[in-house]
Amino acid sequence: MNNTLPRRRLGQRIGVGALALLAVLPLAAWSQTYPSRPIRLVVPFTPGGSTDILARAIGQELGKAWNATVVIDNVPGAGGAIGAEKVARAAPDGYTLLMGHIGTLAVNPSLYTKLPYSPLKDFAPVAWVANVPNVLVLHPSTPAGTMKDFVAYAKSNPGRLNYGSGGNGSAANLATEYLKLRANISLVHIPYRGTAPAVTDLVAGQTQVLFTGVPAVIGQIRSGQLKALAVSGKQRVDALPEVPTVNEALGLKDFEADQWYGVVAPTGTPADIVARLNQAINAALNSAELKKRLNAEGAVANPTSPEAFGKYIAAEIERWRPVITSGRVKAD
Repeated sequence: MNNTLPRRRLGQRIGVGALALLAVLPLAAWSQTYPSRPIRLVVPFTPGGSTDILARAIGQELGKAWNATVVIDNVPGAGGAIGAEKVARAAPDGYTLLMGHIGTLAVNPSLYTKLPYSPLKDFAPVAWVANVPNVLVLHPSTPAGTMKDFVAYAKSNPGRLNYGSGGNGSAANLATEYLKLRANISLVHIPYRGTAPAVTDLVAGQTQVLFTGVPAVIGQIRSGQLKALAVSGKQRVDALPEVPTVNEALGLKDFEADQWYGVVAPTGTPADIVARLNQAINAALNSAELKKRLNAEGAVANPTSPEAFGKYIAAEIERWRPVITSGRVKAD
């Protein structure tokens, strides 16, 4: 039996194979030389916030590790949607990345009726960077010294306590609505244009409650201007070791309302580039220097795999959807 192919068919197969090889070779070479030009890390908010601070810390570490340039590009607007869309539509080559957070990746799909990107379809998870726990603080005049006292008072006085936030749809707004849902209490929302004015009015006694990131109120807690009742994560915060978690204080199983941050790339970014980025970011997060820097900002490093981060994003989208619906949270 003759096992040889006719010359014409053989030539066709060689031609198809050669085309496939030509398609793969540039990508392989491209990945091996990555990065060969500046990396753009988009921050979908204005400079100075937690997203920006973390992006600059990660960018600096990547630059040192690879002797490369990482450009931080602040593209604010629409709750982070404008910057996120730019990255979603960028070339999937590893040179345009997004420092996403709970809002852009988990909250916006339920907050906006026409979101111009899909966190699950348009992005490839790269690295889960950090969590920033929220802390529930009260004005000292508020008659509650513990979380149990606070919940009891809120239930006995529905609608009497006002809570501030950085705006409708902000992390503080959602964290408090989640607490309201789980503890079955009534609080009145007073939205501000940013966290700073919300803190100012709380200290002045214009509002009574705020559930926001630790860095925003750590100074006021230490000076006695505010009293801290509980933190939002699964574990206590090193900077506030005496403050219990909501779970410890109330027995609300699996309660977690931290702000979180992570890097994503456009869908289609080569897997080996994603792996290289993940490895480099995790190495930075495991370093004593960056851990110390993050702790100073009230953040907790959370190195993990792209797959684990992707599963977390999907779970967070589902977790926050009923909170947004039940709290009737609307975007500003």
